[in-house]
Amino acid sequence: MEHKEDQPKIRKNKYVPAAEFYSQIIDSLQDYSIFTIDNEFNINSWSSGSEKILGYEQEEIIGKPFDIIFTEEDKKAGIPQKEIDTALKEGRATDNRWHVGKDQTEFFAYGVVFPLIGADGDMLGYVKILRDLTQRKINEDAIKQYIKDLEDLNTHKESVLAILSHDLRSPLATIIQLSGYLKDHYQSMKPEEVQEMLDALYKSSTDELDMLDYLVEWARIKYASDAFSPTKIKLTEYINRVFETLNDTATINTINLHQEIEADTSVFADDKMLISIIQNIVSNAIKHTGKGGTITVSAKTIENKIIVQVKDSGVGMTKEIMDNLFKPQMKNLAEARKNNRGAGIGLLLVKGFLEKNGGEIWVESIVGEGSSFYFTLPIDEPLGKEENSNELMFDEGD
Repeated sequence: MEHKEDQPKIRKNKYVPAAEFYSQIIDSLQDYSIFTIDNEFNINSWSSGSEKILGYEQEEIIGKPFDIIFTEEDKKAGIPQKEIDTALKEGRATDNRWHVGKDQTEFFAYGVVFPLIGADGDMLGYVKILRDLTQRKINEDAIKQYIKDLEDLNTHKESVLAILSHDLRSPLATIIQLSGYLKDHYQSMKPEEVQEMLDALYKSSTDELDMLDYLVEWARIKYASDAFSPTKIKLTEYINRVFETLNDTATINTINLHQEIEADTSVFADDKMLISIIQNIVSNAIKHTGKGGTITVSAKTIENKIIVQVKDSGVGMTKEIMDNLFKPQMKNLAEARKNNRGAGIGLLLVKGFLEKNGGEIWVESIVGEGSSFYFTLPIDEPLGKEENSNELMFDEGD
């Protein structure tokens, strides 16, 4: 009987208060950042998992605004407040995005924030939970990129085959026909006829070589990734180098090459690719600008990228031409080759280089007034991009 009477007493002595119980559980979750926020959106509790993931010790983070863990881009977009508003409206707010630790290193986290209601119904603040899944995000992105690379490989394989079978075969046939005719009729031909055919042969041969050069460069960026080596470089230095290279061609046509870019403007790009990008766009502008025209290169900064504009006072383009300008279609490439000695391949090359460097390209044009080519490049080495999700993913192991 005494043994049975003592049992409740023993259990009571081993009872753990609820607050201490939950505190121990929370601190044991080292893979999660769990902290609370007061009604003024300041942090008022901080788990040991938060210290591990975000780097702040409890003493230095308590009282700080909870948006301290968000990127500057998300702060400007009002993401912290949007999370609070969603949590109040729907009972919880989930997010998949990049956050910032004490050392300013960004990490990708799946998280949730929800209101903290007291026993009497009073609003006490909010609870936010994060799990650092940066490595998983990197692995997922690597798989996605691998799949995209395989798809691109197949697409560009078909494009290359189309170019080889059409745009390179046609001029070769012309060269063979002309040289065959000369071989059989040279003795009976007039000197001016021979000269005319030799001129045609020379033009066809040089056009063919231009096309091959473009094709080799295009293939190189798609399949020779080891040649890619981006660094922080001065944009103006490379524009000046291109201007020096193309100055004679521009001068012959009395075209003025002008740049309006600040000397300290820098981009993060592969230097060989950057030269090719600028040279292709500017040389293309020269071909389509009449005597006495002007080509102006300018740039502006928007957030973390530079937008470069190459504006000419040339013939301009129709909407139909612009819509197909960067598409590897056999008919368009054939026409581009016929009229502009491989400009179609050159723009595909530019597009490929820019995509490789994390940029993009587009064009605006008015027939009879000129064209403006725009392209972007990052200022610094790009970090991971934000991704949102309506699902909180905590179930997978490391």
